[in-house]
Amino acid sequence: MLGEHSVNQTKALWILAVFVLSTAFLALAALGGSSARAAGAVDLELVFAADGSGSIDDDELRLQRDGYATALADPRVLDAIASGVHGRIVVAYIEWGGPTSQHTIVDWMPIASAADARAFGTALRAAPRAARGYNSISEAIAYSAAMIRTNDYEGARKVIDVSGDGPQIGGRSLDFIRDLTVSEGITINALVVANRGGYRGPRGEPLEDHYRYDVIGGIGAFVVVANQTRGFTDTLLGKMIREIVDAAPTGRRVHVAHTESTTE
Repeated sequence: MLGEHSVNQTKALWILAVFVLSTAFLALAALGGSSARAAGAVDLELVFAADGSGSIDDDELRLQRDGYATALADPRVLDAIASGVHGRIVVAYIEWGGPTSQHTIVDWMPIASAADARAFGTALRAAPRAARGYNSISEAIAYSAAMIRTNDYEGARKVIDVSGDGPQIGGRSLDFIRDLTVSEGITINALVVANRGGYRGPRGEPLEDHYRYDVIGGIGAFVVVANQTRGFTDTLLGKMIREIVDAAPTGRRVHVAHTESTTE
């Protein structure tokens, strides 16, 4: 039989072995977690939240999608992406309509090359129309924020790019959803699509002013205005480059002291 000293020595060796194995396991787990985070690291998480409501006919919807696909594949946008620390961003495209109609048209795709951008454009152009109803900008923002919150990427910056041709009509309070989203570190920019409807804001104000004061939020938030049939892609291109190269943090402040607008 083993003496008391031998038993105690054996126990000590077992404890030491368990400690070493546990430490090694935790180190490997931490390394694996770090690698996973590095694999998901991007310079920007960007949701394109495009108006797909009843005020957008099929030709206009196709024009919008073509505009986003063309702009993302532009060499100037790809150069902007390549200039980042990680050299890649991740984008998703949704279309929205009424309070219960928000749809992921193209789910998250990393963009680091022309081939990536072309793949995104192909998927976007081929997807069927899904949104219905009228103009819940608040629910479009909430849906986009949830996509950012639950994805597998970790972006240095987070932006929702809302485009629309009409005002907020239904859904939860726009002020509440905007402020909640900005508090999560997300900036909301907007592209106002001027079309033949001539829509105005809920208080009769120009639609651009409605988007400036009620929709956008966060550090560096801004509005641009594009004509649906003339200059849409060019305006979108400039907006996209600005969002990608901006080095400022996103979110935190609801409004900024200075916002710009551009009309094409």
